[in-house]
Amino acid sequence: MSTVSVVIPCYKYGHFLADCVSSVLDEQDGVDVRVLIIDDASPDDSAEAALKLAASDPRIEVLVHETNKGHIATYNEGLLEWADGDYVALLSADDRLVPGSLVRAAALLDAHPEAGFAYGRPLRFQHGGPLPRARTRSTGSVVYPGQWWLERRFREGTGCITSPEVVVRTSLQRTVGGYDPALPHAGDIEMWMRLAAHADVGYVRGADQAFYRVHGKNMSTTDFGGQLDDLRQRLVAFDSVLAKCGDRLPHADRLADQVHTRLARFALRRAYRAYDRGRTEVVPVDDCVAFAAECLPDYAALPEYRALRLRRRIGPKAMPYLQPLVWSAVAERGREALWWGSWKRRGI
Repeated sequence: MSTVSVVIPCYKYGHFLADCVSSVLDEQDGVDVRVLIIDDASPDDSAEAALKLAASDPRIEVLVHETNKGHIATYNEGLLEWADGDYVALLSADDRLVPGSLVRAAALLDAHPEAGFAYGRPLRFQHGGPLPRARTRSTGSVVYPGQWWLERRFREGTGCITSPEVVVRTSLQRTVGGYDPALPHAGDIEMWMRLAAHADVGYVRGADQAFYRVHGKNMSTTDFGGQLDDLRQRLVAFDSVLAKCGDRLPHADRLADQVHTRLARFALRRAYRAYDRGRTEVVPVDDCVAFAAECLPDYAALPEYRALRLRRRIGPKAMPYLQPLVWSAVAERGREALWWGSWKRRGI
């Protein structure tokens, strides 16, 4: 039977711990699971909640920091110093696993030693609302060549993983190392890409693998300034992978050009869409352009910059009313409708 070490970092999330830990220990028949809860000096009763759980089940261990070390150091402590199972998973205290998810991931990794980690579809749910109905029967799995999977990330300029749905081969985690402290908001995507530079990537088909709780305290950004920060973090993450793993990537220069162009286009698109929506007083348009220039010296040749230049000539007051007459605005609205429709069909 495969062994899985599950690291649960916790900071002021003690009220979520019982549900999170139950999803790991009570709903994963078929694997041998151990849990480590690391309380990062929570100022509330989270440590007490963790210790109470540990007293009721010998499979649970607890570490309590005397001073706050931050999430990256806490992650790495569990992943690199404690985990000793065949596989390791990092699960935030406010998330939970789908029944059988560790069993499905372990079966994939058992059958494919060339795969360094396995993931599947996460289900997002709103804090305070009911859990969505999860699929628990897999229709199979696929193993993607690591180089192919990694190149796709560079081509798209985005990640495709939330985080709680991932199970990593522990030996590979130690080889690759921990999360990078320089990437507090993009450490996940950088980690998955580093892993893919060293091994293939498994995907569980058909079944859902984890529940991701959406609430105001998630480490994600939704405001426009935050979205630009997200792009900056992504740029650093992709460049970090190239610096650390460039010798394993035969087309590193091409990958760098692809992702820099992609991120520049993202920034310019946000800039010109601010004119379409009448949000130029909210969206940092000039900062978006500056970021595009940082990514790509020849950014002015991109179609997104030409679209922005047209909108600047029209002006922020008139542009929202003239959208039907501007082809790029009409096309962008159609693209956004298709994008949202495809993600809704995926249940994300």
